Amino acid sequence: MELTFYLSLIDDIKSRIRQGQIKASLSLNTEMILMYWDIGAIILKRQKMDGWGKGIIPKLAKDLKNDLPEVKGFSERNLGYMLQLAKEYPDSSILQQAVAKLPWGHTILLMQRLKNTDERGWYIQQTLQNGWGRDTLAQMIKSDVYLRQGRSANNFGTTLPSLQSELVKETLKNPYSFDFLTLTEPFTERELEIELVKHLEKFLLELGAGFAFVGRQYELTVSERDFYLDLLFYHLKLRCFVVVELKKGEFKPEYAGKMNFYCSAVDDLLRHPTDNPTIGLILCQTKDKVFAEYALKDIHKPIGISEYDLTRILPENLKSSLPSIEDIERELQGDMP
Repeated sequence: MELTFYLSLIDDIKSRIRQGQIKASLSLNTEMILMYWDIGAIILKRQKMDGWGKGIIPKLAKDLKNDLPEVKGFSERNLGYMLQLAKEYPDSSILQQAVAKLPWGHTILLMQRLKNTDERGWYIQQTLQNGWGRDTLAQMIKSDVYLRQGRSANNFGTTLPSLQSELVKETLKNPYSFDFLTLTEPFTERELEIELVKHLEKFLLELGAGFAFVGRQYELTVSERDFYLDLLFYHLKLRCFVVVELKKGEFKPEYAGKMNFYCSAVDDLLRHPTDNPTIGLILCQTKDKVFAEYALKDIHKPIGISEYDLTRILPENLKSSLPSIEDIERELQGDMP
């Protein structure tokens, strides 16, 4: 390694750090991420030009600490993440549109956990829309939320306007993961209901952004007879009530007729004139999608049918190869600016 080339490299990086510090007062997070990308791109370029390998990173970290002792966030590990950022996002214009709006810890987590760019982009948008913290984002990735969106059996296409139908499809999942519960077989539907309400915060997180809890065993009186909804929610974005019925075992056709009745009753008794039509969500342990869609074919109220899992078990060989959230947290300790 020629000393002149190295001194030029360290000067380039120090100059870019100082530029970033000046601009940070105007747009702190975005400028910081773009600065990190620039530094990663500088290192990447010089590696290609001068043939330097990974050994340059420890030396850079040491010299930056000596020359700029007041500046934090440029450890060997963090410089490695900056280099990875430049490799993962070779076009800085893409970076500016979304990634630069995320905190640095979120960006590191996404780079470490996800290689598919479409999937990573989806999680970025959801994080920005829903304000997910890093722990929440890690949990969403762990539970494969991306793969579970829009997969419920439903009749939304025939019961809702097209725009509302697509929005509802995107909102509901299949399956739902209730791995935060401690239920074991045998259990009753009522026990499942009680446990979900007991862990309401985690349940709402699994349902997704926008769900507001209205009540459990919500009472409706129709023709002097009382009926009780397992769970009733109001969705702030969809602007409608959502009736959730919990069923143990496999889906049965009669569940659809009962939910159709419940949605009609909520529309008549609770729905405000400005609300959208009430949506029903039937949660079962198992369902045959074709069978479920036949059961919904002539139902007039918008209803979705999804499965739920109480546990998510990975094969042992795969489990051992995946970092835990705690591993990621330990990896980030001491490197956050």
